[in-house]
Amino acid sequence: MSDIKEITEALIIFRNERDWEQFHNPKDLAVALNIEAGELLENFLWKSHEDADREKVKEELADVLAYSLLLAEKYGFDVKEILLNKIKKNGEKYPIEKAKGTAKKYNEL
Repeated sequence: MSDIKEITEALIIFRNERDWEQFHNPKDLAVALNIEAGELLENFLWKSHEDADREKVKEELADVLAYSLLLAEKYGFDVKEILLNKIKKNGEKYPIEKAKGTAKKYNEL
């Protein structure tokens, strides 16, 4: 079993034991994901990244990942597949010879 599947199954067991699936429709999972991403950002507000509390960052990042995995599961997405496909697509949008060393968006290269 892959690590991603193992983690997703643990999240589903945790959710189901609490009868929370009723709240985990795609829209609400996406909203929760966005809220948790905001809480992750809050750790960096008004400070350098070096000054962020690593434990709080780790906790909020775990929440972001958890909701991402639950949303992927809800749609039946293979997380490995969609990530590798996105990396390939981004490689086409950001060819090394144009994108290396620059933060410009693909349409500005």
